[in-house]
Amino acid sequence: MIISRTPFRISFVGGGSDLPAFYNRSKGAVLSITINKYMYISVHPYFNRKQFQVKYSKTELCNSVEEIQHPIIRETLKFLKIGGGLEIISMADVPAGTGLGSSSSFTVGLLHTLYSFLGKFVSKDRLASEASFIEIEKVEEPIGKQDQYAAAYGGLNIISFNVDGSVDVEPINIKMETFEKLNNNLILFYTKMDRRADSVLRHQSEEIMHEEKFEAQQKMVNLVYKAVDALYRDDLDEFGKILHENWILKKSLSDKISNSQINRYYERALEYGALGGKLLGAGGGGFLLFYCPEKNQDRLKKALFDLYELKFSFDQQGSKIIYVGDKDWDEYGFFE
Repeated sequence: MIISRTPFRISFVGGGSDLPAFYNRSKGAVLSITINKYMYISVHPYFNRKQFQVKYSKTELCNSVEEIQHPIIRETLKFLKIGGGLEIISMADVPAGTGLGSSSSFTVGLLHTLYSFLGKFVSKDRLASEASFIEIEKVEEPIGKQDQYAAAYGGLNIISFNVDGSVDVEPINIKMETFEKLNNNLILFYTKMDRRADSVLRHQSEEIMHEEKFEAQQKMVNLVYKAVDALYRDDLDEFGKILHENWILKKSLSDKISNSQINRYYERALEYGALGGKLLGAGGGGFLLFYCPEKNQDRLKKALFDLYELKFSFDQQGSKIIYVGDKDWDEYGFFE
């Protein structure tokens, strides 16, 4: 058995600029960090060497790759030309559809586990690039590239999306005291509203064709560098205010990103001590992130008492293999 652990991510500023509708016209960038909430993927030889058994929110027993209903599992197995005899199981700390990039963590983790099972080492960049290809080109999801690179690399990064389609990852090396203070001043609440990201992202990609929306997205990209500068200067309150500025711009991109209930939660959070925040992911539901100095957090939690707080810490490792069994995989016929 091989088991991988791949982190989920929080995107601070610049989200949406990883969509081709934007970066095909202008360089995009996001600032994001991974957290200690994970996707776990295990791969084990299946007793029947001609079948696949896959377990996620449902269980499938299939006689061929083509029969697998889960699109990412199916297309990843086809991409790697794996013909049968595997059991694939996924588990996650947080459910899908909540804005933490779980789908891409799944794809990165699945690729990582399967490559390890086949006895192959691949770089973080290759994991991210191939995960992006599978999700966007093979499964045809209307998503961007930030989540795959965040999950593969881990840590605090500027992820840039160039007009030629290439991606650059720049680690941000701030002081440890700033890093820990930032972690302590962030608070995450579950809105209890799940959503499908694809409909929100399709609408956002259509709207970005309008010049005023495109210019708003460019302003969000510019805020990435202002946010990083604030971190290097240890001006975390300014960082929180930049989150607020980014959220105002993000809401202007599509009327599907927020709703009246989310807006009420957000305004209440500002009233009770938060300096800024945002809805994570594409929008419409999931998790609300706030920058709130520790001295104000008890007030904030009481004000949002009907929401579930998810405690977290930062992760700096990215996708990794955490268990390798001692069987000789050659006996199962996976190697040429």
